[in-house]
Amino acid sequence: MAYFNKLNDEAKAVEYLEKAFNLDKTDSRILMELDQLYKRICLPHNERLAFLEANHQLVENRDDVYLELATLYNQTGNFEKAKALIDNRQFHPWEGGEGKVPAQYQICRVELAKKCLTNEEYEKAIVLLNECLEYPHNLGEGKLHGAQENDFHYYLGCAYEALGQNEKATECWELAKNGNTEPAAAIFYNDQKPDKIYYQGLAWLKLGNEAEATIRFNRLIDFGTQHMDETIKMDYFAVSLPDLLIWEDDLTYRNKIHCNYMLGLGYSGLGNNEKANAHLSKAAEMDINHQGVQSHLAGTKQTILQANLSV
Repeated sequence: MAYFNKLNDEAKAVEYLEKAFNLDKTDSRILMELDQLYKRICLPHNERLAFLEANHQLVENRDDVYLELATLYNQTGNFEKAKALIDNRQFHPWEGGEGKVPAQYQICRVELAKKCLTNEEYEKAIVLLNECLEYPHNLGEGKLHGAQENDFHYYLGCAYEALGQNEKATECWELAKNGNTEPAAAIFYNDQKPDKIYYQGLAWLKLGNEAEATIRFNRLIDFGTQHMDETIKMDYFAVSLPDLLIWEDDLTYRNKIHCNYMLGLGYSGLGNNEKANAHLSKAAEMDINHQGVQSHLAGTKQTILQANLSV
């Protein structure tokens, strides 16, 4: 901890924490801290996955590490396995874990639903997306008042549209267009998520109102541009931060990632996929663990590829 947090020596921090774990491979707390260190230094997903799978019994002992395993399955495209892991465990609240279990529960379902839409399995997509709207007891926490669900409603609308149920599709998009339209810095886990504003814009497009959609996309671009070079500091003890506070982080660096993400979403909404890809790629280069960036970057790259093939 001293090497990483105070002396800025990542290699030494890894060396000593690996020694600590090797001295007692039954210590699940050190396993968790070592995995968090690997995550913090952006160790490739497949390497972290192999490490946790090799210590599966210890992983089972802690909700936080177990969730990291499920998250890695989501990040490596094994959404069914992530879904099975989450659905078959009773989670309990922990400090720094607020919102994390429901997030992974929803991510695997949304990604599976997107695959179903592509494969014309619309009814199956609807089941998965409706599950995102309910928090089963095993997640260990309830849904916050005013939970942001724009993406779920947007994709539900797409599924109903594909089934020819246009009235039901419109109802879903009407729900998807609602919510806070002001972007914010992502400091606390319940802060406004930029992708929710992005899906508001997509819903407005489906409803035939390009002007309202453009307002939302431009707000993301304006925020990202204006706040890119800000210095961010946490000068008080903050609760509900989005991560465990073991390894100190650079909030100014995180802000640049967040702003690039916003710019990527905004330009994607406006149909400027080259600029969207540039900003999302920059964010992914800075943090391989940003799942929003990872998901939208894959979509943007696919759109560019399809456009090039059509030319």
